[in-house]
Amino acid sequence: MHITIMRYALKKKILFFGMVFIVLMIFLHPDINARRSYEYIDKDSILDHLHEETAENFTSSAVSDCDYRDVIYDDTTLSIRLVDDDLVEGHRIRVGGESAPQDCKPKFSTAIIVPYRDRAEQLRGFLVYMHTFFRRQKIHYRIFVIEQVDSRPFNRAKLLNIGAVAAMKAGYPCLVLHDVDLLPLRPANLYSCTLLPRHMSSSINQLRFVLPYLNLFGGVIAMITKQYQLINGMSNEYFGWAGEDDDFYSRIETYGLKLCRFEAEISMERRNQFTVGKTRIAADGLSSLKYTEVATVLHPLFTHIMVDL
Repeated sequence: MHITIMRYALKKKILFFGMVFIVLMIFLHPDINARRSYEYIDKDSILDHLHEETAENFTSSAVSDCDYRDVIYDDTTLSIRLVDDDLVEGHRIRVGGESAPQDCKPKFSTAIIVPYRDRAEQLRGFLVYMHTFFRRQKIHYRIFVIEQVDSRPFNRAKLLNIGAVAAMKAGYPCLVLHDVDLLPLRPANLYSCTLLPRHMSSSINQLRFVLPYLNLFGGVIAMITKQYQLINGMSNEYFGWAGEDDDFYSRIETYGLKLCRFEAEISMERRNQFTVGKTRIAADGLSSLKYTEVATVLHPLFTHIMVDL
């Protein structure tokens, strides 16, 4: 009995000191300031940092250019309950999930690339929400959903590469790499590329709208297509959920690119340091991409590309 009590007391001490150690590590971490603040592009400067370019084959019959000042300063939010509704009529979405404003000529063409497997209801809600959201953005866009149909562990990065190749073939100058469980809250989170790669989901509700560490670079990323080609895309070697975001950040850093972000108030809602060798960057990515395309279907709300990795 005495031995049992002693062991219990020892376990309590170990647990206590373990918790103290973890707390100290968190507060002494060099990136702890990232939880409260980080460099960002303020609203007054956003328009000066945007990359204006439309898709090669896109034309608009509108006479005047779209004005994005009202979009940038729109502080309203969409209801998250939209994910449970059906898409209302009047969106004028072309087959394949492509749309553009009718009353003005957009300055941006963006391909939204969504890696996907086995989340049918979540995808349905995502599509309804995003098409509704984009009506307020005044951009030309198309949603590509890249589904892994084999039984191997999920390879998010490789699916994003496949989507990027499809978007490049369609002539899109801007890529948004987008997890299906993240939704933008405010129109000011403009789905266009900035001159530098942008972390669009640096402020999300699940992390109490703070950035855990400065090098975090996952969730939703906007990047000029030519920049994505420059760094050879993402690694194809990450099967399972780990490492691909840090690898991606290392590629961007290796090629001398910097990240940018918008202020924390321009946020996202979530629904339910690694170093890569420079020689491997050139050999592992878009240049080494291999897969079998099972089918491509142009649905009313998205372009569905099914692949076997």
